[in-house]
Formats: sequence, structure tokens, C-alpha cells
Amino acid sequence: MERPLSILAVTNIYPGPGHPTLGVFVEQQIQGLRAIGLRVAVFYVDRAGQGMKAYFTMLGPLAAAVQETKPDLIHLMYGGIMADRVTAWSQPTPTVVTFHGSDLLGENLSGFVRKCVSRVGTWSSRRAAARADGVVVVSSRLKDSLPRTLDPAKVRIIPCGIDLERFRPMDKSVCQSRLGWDPNRFHVLFATNNGDPVKRPELADAAVEAVKRLKVPGQLHRLQNVSNADVPIWMNASDALILTSLHEGSPTVVKEALACGLPVVSVDVGDVADRIGGIEGCHMSTSEPEDLASKLLLVSRAGIRVQAREQIQELSLQHIARRLEAFYHETIRAQATACHGLAGFSSGTMLASAKRGNSSGVRTVSSGGNRP
Repeated sequence: MERPLSILAVTNIYPGPGHPTLGVFVEQQIQGLRAIGLRVAVFYVDRAGQGMKAYFTMLGPLAAAVQETKPDLIHLMYGGIMADRVTAWSQPTPTVVTFHGSDLLGENLSGFVRKCVSRVGTWSSRRAAARADGVVVVSSRLKDSLPRTLDPAKVRIIPCGIDLERFRPMDKSVCQSRLGWDPNRFHVLFATNNGDPVKRPELADAAVEAVKRLKVPGQLHRLQNVSNADVPIWMNASDALILTSLHEGSPTVVKEALACGLPVVSVDVGDVADRIGGIEGCHMSTSEPEDLASKLLLVSRAGIRVQAREQIQELSLQHIARRLEAFYHETIRAQATACHGLAGFSSGTMLASAKRGNSSGVRTVSSGGNRP
């Protein structure tokens, strides 16, 4: 019997005591991989706690983690500087990088300093994509943002999966009672990440104010600092989800909403049009508050939950994990074939250099973390 793959997942976003909602989608993806039998160790780069320093002190501890776990493949769960540093590191283990959105598209609405950091992050993502043995993007729009010189054979579109056992339809009145919400209001859910300007919270506010002028008693609820265990309750208590982001990859919140039967009103970002297309009760909108309000009005008048469980089955954690596992095998085989073609090179360093390019800074050794 073939042994299960051993994967080292490297991530700078992961739930912890100080930030329980950070990178929940990464944690769930890892749970899905483990559920199908893969051995997955997690190396956590504490960007939230250490700042940018974490990226420049990670390679020593990462080398120790690779030595300890002996992975068949390293999966960088997010792009940016972290992915750039690891893919520039001369070591023979094949690498896959997943890009989710802002790591490849940037954050154009942030302040000056953050905008500069974001620009460096997008440049780093493009370099990492060029060096990596495999690239995953979560939507076709992100694929279009990759370097044009990138070999399309090493790119796959694989969205993050969702836990269909937790995200399911529940009794709306019971959920509203649990949250203390007025059953006579039209409750609009807005997912925001600590006021991230890319999410355009001001547009969501304006849309709800506009729907109030249409005689709908709207109330906006920010899905912020809510434990992941409670998110299904919030979704089942709501009447609509509104998405107003400037850009997205494949927003998990939309898939979770559909799994709960929650109608979605969204601007055209990421893969949302593909996700909600043809689902009665969901609507695409322009970025004008009045148009968003008109779509919310349609949801209010219809008063129905959406029927999307069948369409969403392909996004279960296990199904997505199987797709990733298949890509891991393809990437490992392709890298082995490439290495065999370079068998005439006797130096391991020369081989790694031929595969990855510049490896400056690979000897940086300092603090880091390996979270199980």
C-alpha cells in the first residue's frame, strides 16, 4: 500500500489564542488534507506577532522543520514575502504556492506605508510564482494576474473548501433569538476583516441606508471578531449577505452563505458570479449604493432562502483536499523528472540553483515557530 504524502504547510495566517479568526480557511484546508489521510505538519510564521521581522528570521527554524518532518512537498499557503523567501531558498523539496487575492492583487485603498508594503508583497508573489514548482490560485481572475511568462502547466485553479457539516441551514428564528436580533428587521450581514478598506465597509453602509429609504427596515451586522463556531448562527439569522469588496479571490464567506441558504448580493469580484449564477434569490450588482439597495429590496420581497446545497458539494473540504492531493502528486512527479534531466550535474547546490534561481539570504537563522 502506497504511503500517504507528507506535507509541510507554511503559513503566516493561522488561528491562535491572540487571533482566533486569523486564517481559519487555511486551518480548515489543512484539516481536509488530514481527513483524507495526508500527513500535514504546520510551520507558522508569526507575522501578526513579530511583524516583518518574522520573514527574515524564519529560514533557520524552517530548515529544522524540514529536517524533522522530511516532507514530500512544501505547501506555502499564502503568497507575498514569505513565499518569495522560501522559494528562493536552495533546497530540493518541491514547493507549491497558493495565492488567495490581496497577496497577488495588492491593497490599493490602504494608507501610504501599508500600500508600499502591499506593493512589495505583490512583487514578491510574482517572483515566488515563477520559482515555485506548482501554483494554486483560488479563481480564474487571479490566474490572469500571474506573470504571463509563467508555464500554465504548473498552475491550477482550486478554491478553498468549506465545512458542509457546520455550514448548513438552521432555524432562522432560533438563531435570531440566540443573537438577540429583532425578527421584524431585515438583517444584512457584512464580513469585514478589522476594517480592511479593500472590503469597502462604507459602501455596505451606504447600501443599507439606501434600502431603508425604500421602506425596508434594514440593519447591517459586521461579521467581525466572531468565533468561527458562531459564524453559521450569524448566517442563519441573517436575511442577506452583502459583498462590496474592491477585489477578492474566492471569498469563503460567499460559499459558506450558500451552504447555509443565505441569499447573496455582491459586486462582481473574484469568482462570485460563477458561484451564485443561476441560483434563485442571489443577485450581482454594480458598485453603486442604489443598485445594491435595489438588489437587497428584491431579496426582502422574495423572503426565501436559497437552495444551493447541491451546487456547493464540490467545495467540501474533502473534495478540495482530493484535488490538492492530485496536484501534489503531479508536482512531485514533474520535479523528479526535471531533476532526472539534470542528473549530469554533480553538485546539489547547482541542481537547486538550476531549479530555483537566486538563493541569496538562505543562511538567515533566527526565531520562528512550528505550530502543530
